Amino acid sequence: MGMKTKVALGAVVGLVVIGAVSANSGDGGGEAKSDNRTSAGAEEKPGGTGGNGASDAKPAEDKAAEKASQADRFKAFVEKNGTPSEKEAVAHVTKVQGAEEQNDVLDTADVYTDFTGGIMGEGMGPAKLIASAFADWKQSENGLVTVYDADGELLGNGNF
Repeated sequence: MGMKTKVALGAVVGLVVIGAVSANSGDGGGEAKSDNRTSAGAEEKPGGTGGNGASDAKPAEDKAAEKASQADRFKAFVEKNGTPSEKEAVAHVTKVQGAEEQNDVLDTADVYTDFTGGIMGEGMGPAKLIASAFADWKQSENGLVTVYDADGELLGNGNF
């Protein structure tokens, strides 16, 4: 067997090993992040009571907060804690994705706005304000928030 053949074979074997290792790494825990059960367990009773008969009902304010979209919660946070310029910029936010799933390893979130024109349009300046306000709202060891315009074009990004 020639030298070139040995090198090529070694490279192929190396790529297969790397592929197998990365495919098996997955998310590691095997734990489900959400509970998709369709029936009540032994400790759960229909009607919001636990096994001990106590009510598990949450206050109406908490239920409303859970039903609000990520964008609505972000806007409410900025309305309460933001500067006037941040409030004006965040008023253009239409959708927020990825703000809930954080693991402090590589957290990413996307914020969509109603600005137009991409990076050369009117939204580039406010995008930095939106990213800054997002960093005040959510904290992560290694997070990146990206702000997009109405057409899905990149406006800006920042760490959070």
